Amino acid sequence: MLLIRTTLAAAALAVACAGPVFAADSMSKDEAKADKQRIESEAKAAKNKCKDMKGNAKDVCMAEAKGQEKVAKAELAAKQKDTPKARYDVAAAKADMEYDVAKEKCDDMKGKDEKACKKDAKAAHDQAKKQAKAETK
Repeated sequence: MLLIRTTLAAAALAVACAGPVFAADSMSKDEAKADKQRIESEAKAAKNKCKDMKGNAKDVCMAEAKGQEKVAKAELAAKQKDTPKARYDVAAAKADMEYDVAKEKCDDMKGKDEKACKKDAKAAHDQAKKQAKAETK
């Protein structure tokens, strides 16, 4: 239980402190298209790794793969257009990914531990979203 709380706190802190570093130049359409294809192929490969897994391990793996894809797409959008909203979208995608993965990991627990784990995950998610919103202002 302490490990999960520590992990969630570290994840929330990482999301809050990880200010996106983007190039000031906007990308060409060809570069953007190539990056998008790279993101999609990496996501497909990550999801394929999950296929051989069973039970909740598969669910955790898929949550990580989907989350990483969303974060990568948000980062690509922010590279193309570096606006406060784009930076917020990156931070929100990271927070959502951490939350989805944490919820799946909580499913391995039972009873009060599972409930507490999900509550902690929700609190860390809410804090990360609040921090991301504060940074856009």
